[in-house]
Amino acid sequence: MQSKAFSMPVSFQLSLGLLVSLYLLAIPGMAQLTQRNRQTLEKEKKQNLEKMGQIRTILNQTASEKQVGLGQLKALNQQINAQSQQINLLNKDLKLTESEISELRQASNTLKRDLNKLKAEYGSMVYAADKRRQQVNPMGFLFASDNFNQLVARYRYLRQYSDARQSQVRQMNNVQTMLQGKQQATQRKRKEQQGTLVTKVQESKKLENLKDEKNQVVKALSVKEVELRAELAESRRAVGRLESMITRLIAREAKERAEREARERAERERIARLEAARKAAERKRAEEAIAAAEKAGEKPAPADVAKAETPAEPEPAPAKPDERRNNNLNDEESALASSFTASRSRLPWPVTKGFISDHFGRKPHPVLKGIYVENQGVDIQTNAGEGVRSVYDGVVQDVANMPGMNNVVAIQHGDYFTVYAKLRSVSVRVGQRVKARESIGTVATDKNGVSEMQFQIWKEFTKLNPESWLQPH
Repeated sequence: MQSKAFSMPVSFQLSLGLLVSLYLLAIPGMAQLTQRNRQTLEKEKKQNLEKMGQIRTILNQTASEKQVGLGQLKALNQQINAQSQQINLLNKDLKLTESEISELRQASNTLKRDLNKLKAEYGSMVYAADKRRQQVNPMGFLFASDNFNQLVARYRYLRQYSDARQSQVRQMNNVQTMLQGKQQATQRKRKEQQGTLVTKVQESKKLENLKDEKNQVVKALSVKEVELRAELAESRRAVGRLESMITRLIAREAKERAEREARERAERERIARLEAARKAAERKRAEEAIAAAEKAGEKPAPADVAKAETPAEPEPAPAKPDERRNNNLNDEESALASSFTASRSRLPWPVTKGFISDHFGRKPHPVLKGIYVENQGVDIQTNAGEGVRSVYDGVVQDVANMPGMNNVVAIQHGDYFTVYAKLRSVSVRVGQRVKARESIGTVATDKNGVSEMQFQIWKEFTKLNPESWLQPH
């Protein structure tokens, strides 16, 4: 009877403990996905800000020298694209922050409910315990034991009861601390959200200013239609000259590889014929030795018998090209081509700093209506005098100078070729082996103060989009 007076609500202990434990376990799982999304977004924002900084630096570096031209217009277009991307990322940031705030609000509400339950049930437990203590004194409960063992058991019971109450207090304190943390985190996120909104407004104003600047450049260029058409015609001639140079180079290399393979095949056939003739001569000598031994009444030598019984080999057929070799490439060239293929989307940029100012493929002229232009590679604007480097191991196959393209370097990587045009200076020679990231020259600056290079990738006679081969920049 007395023990019932001090009975402890065990179900209460288990249910509340399980409730808080499950919540503590659920927090990392709920936050993990949001945290990954936040890390990815912050990385994208950082990369885009770096890109915007590079474009801005390159535009401002020679601002006093730059004249209104297509190079400036292309740079402005890329800056507008980067600025628009930054605003899109800020919108994503706002949505993600709102989601984070919502999660924090839900967590706070859950903690509040749990804390209220803990307080209510703890109050009920204390009230019931005090009421029963008035009926039965704890000391009397102990000394009313029938024996020493019962005394120890009752003492342990009272101690566990006291520990349980202290445990409930600790749980309430923990939940209270967690609740305060969530509330503080919510306030921080609200401040961050306000800061992001202010930044978005600022970036939107910058975008409008860039668009106004672009419109002014387009307007200034529109009155130069005759000059632009002349520049376009000269540019197309320069592109044609560069394409002719590359196709001649590739055709020459293909012809040399085919001739080399033919020589090697002829040598293999010659060796095969010599070997067949040698074996035929050995067989004939063995047959003559056997005939001589039989005529003399002697037993032929086993070696002569074996050689004589060896069937005559047919005339060797012309050797076929080695199927393991791709387009008559030798083993070294095949290995280089394979490793180049495996480096797709991981090639280093031909310059350490810069941005793509004109993309691969056919597109409308930025000013002239109804006119289309085609880029066989990508144009990369960079700093004046920026160093140019090879994107992969290879052999320099050509170094040339041509109007509209300045200096040009072509490097072979098996059956791939990379082309670097519009260089001011060149530091390599034909036949030289170069490594990835090895310097090959510097970028030229045109009459309008734009430092821009042309970069192309070919596989045999097929032009490839360099952007799908270069690593993210």
